[in-house]
Amino acid sequence: MKALFLCWVLGCILFPPLLTHATPEYAEQTKFECQRCHVEATGGKLTKAGEDFRGELQVKGLYRPLKPFQKVVRLTVGYLHLLTAIAWFGTILYVHILLKPAYAAKGLPKGELILGWLGIILLTATGIPLTIAKIPTWEAFYTTRFGILLGIKLILFSIMVSSAGTVTFVIGPKLRKKIAQPLLEKKTKYTPGDLSRFDGSEKRPAYIAYNGKIYDVSSSKLWVEGNHVRKHLAGNDLTETLNTAPHGEEKVLRMPLVGELLAVSAKMEKTLHEKVFYFMAYMNLIFVFLITFIIALWRWW
Repeated sequence: MKALFLCWVLGCILFPPLLTHATPEYAEQTKFECQRCHVEATGGKLTKAGEDFRGELQVKGLYRPLKPFQKVVRLTVGYLHLLTAIAWFGTILYVHILLKPAYAAKGLPKGELILGWLGIILLTATGIPLTIAKIPTWEAFYTTRFGILLGIKLILFSIMVSSAGTVTFVIGPKLRKKIAQPLLEKKTKYTPGDLSRFDGSEKRPAYIAYNGKIYDVSSSKLWVEGNHVRKHLAGNDLTETLNTAPHGEEKVLRMPLVGELLAVSAKMEKTLHEKVFYFMAYMNLIFVFLITFIIALWRWW
């Protein structure tokens, strides 16, 4: 809470609210065309009428221009905010669309957890001063088009943060606990459930399945603790995933063959925690598309 308060204070100092009323809503209320105050309809350079109007607002204290240093700081903070959002959203899209949520269904890897929470912290820390710079009063959240869109985006972001906390501190530990049970005896035929427990973590063997066969990759330097180049996890059937790999099946076939993967006609029943995990995973994927759509509405509609 102290960190958020400091961000708010810093935002108020560096980015004083710029209330100019130069919005499409204002044009609709006054029945004036945008060109009355701006040289171009898209905004930017002001006409003589626009400069006079800005001068009146400045006298009333409703407009405070930024100093050069404040503009540089705002640009830097905005750039960091945008860069972090791209990295965070890009990771979500990559994991959910290419790797599938099953990639993390046994507990999120530490690397993804660190990257995810670092992104959340940076987005929050940079978003607060940027919001202060655009929203001078609480009324602006429901009386202006930008405020309404920003409010919706903040609600979606808050839900995503809440789900991240739930997965990290509640669902994740329970998923990891499930596979921490003693391993089954080694055999020649394995169900998908059996295979999932040979994930290479906590000194367990690392097995992968390919075309119905199961291979032991524990001795491979490319499968440290069951993690292959921070993209693929042991304990899974990687038959389809190999299609996206930069190498062919020869790399897999070199590994020791330990058994066969049994075909399961009926889908294995997922636990409640697994169901919640998949729900939140796909919910966040949908939210990514919704937030980017909101940004598109704000900028180009």
